[in-house]
Amino acid sequence: MRMAMIGLGKMGGNMVRRLRNGGIEVVGYDRSAEAVAQLAAESGMAIASSVADAVAKLPAPRVVWLMLPSGDPTEQQIRVLAPLLSRGDIIVDGGNSNYHDSQRRGAWLAEQGIGFMDSGTSGGIWGLENGYCLMVGATDEVAKTMTPILQALAPARDRGWAHVGPVGAGHFTKMIHNGIEYGMMQSFAEGLELLRGKQEFALDLAQITELWRHSSVVRSWLLDLTAEALKHDQELKAVAPYVPDSGEGRWTVVEAIDQGVAAPVLTLALQMRFTSQDEKGYSYRLLSTMRNAFGGHAVKHTGG
Repeated sequence: MRMAMIGLGKMGGNMVRRLRNGGIEVVGYDRSAEAVAQLAAESGMAIASSVADAVAKLPAPRVVWLMLPSGDPTEQQIRVLAPLLSRGDIIVDGGNSNYHDSQRRGAWLAEQGIGFMDSGTSGGIWGLENGYCLMVGATDEVAKTMTPILQALAPARDRGWAHVGPVGAGHFTKMIHNGIEYGMMQSFAEGLELLRGKQEFALDLAQITELWRHSSVVRSWLLDLTAEALKHDQELKAVAPYVPDSGEGRWTVVEAIDQGVAAPVLTLALQMRFTSQDEKGYSYRLLSTMRNAFGGHAVKHTGG
């Protein structure tokens, strides 16, 4: 099977590597010719000089996977891409798009006979090694066509990916996933700051987080990453207490309001990120460190 990948950044590039390891032929394009050349030399990916060139190098039905920033970059690329495709071809949006946008784009493409899949993609910089968790929304027909690709990207052929519902359902599921992620991260950050604040006990946070990784009810991959980070640096003085939000946390809170569902933990976790630009605290350093550990997100450093 052969497909195109448009956008070869941290996620897109590693997804190409995993696809190639899984025997999927990939034609890749990115605005950075250097990134394209390097990835091609490393993985055997076919090079495209443009989006149109990538499409021309695909057999029917053509599959084009986008790994681009949400919002206007994805919107504009889909508008440019659609006229290059034919009935039965498929566009996949693997970025963090708003599910309302995915529903609208899917309906627009369906009018032209072009399939659409919205893929909520989790796994961050560890996806290449461990596989990606893929939450996809599509018609049954599109999901069936995409199955070999999803199986190559997932941790295993029979797990780590799911066709969760119609178009929009994949990004909706990923949105809620990220809202939960905010809450979990905030809980760990607050709890560890409380442990650190009990100075009379002189608690070793690296020891405690490592302890919790084994048979504790709070054990998780997020805890694994936190324990590993604290093993090397418990003070985190070089990490600025500034924690951005990607947008999906905001959308989750808006959805809770729209549904009239109480979601105080998710809402407060989001608001704590808003306050991080003004508040100075250890918990924010932990949050920023966790984001870097699982997703490779940039860490804003202090002068110290």
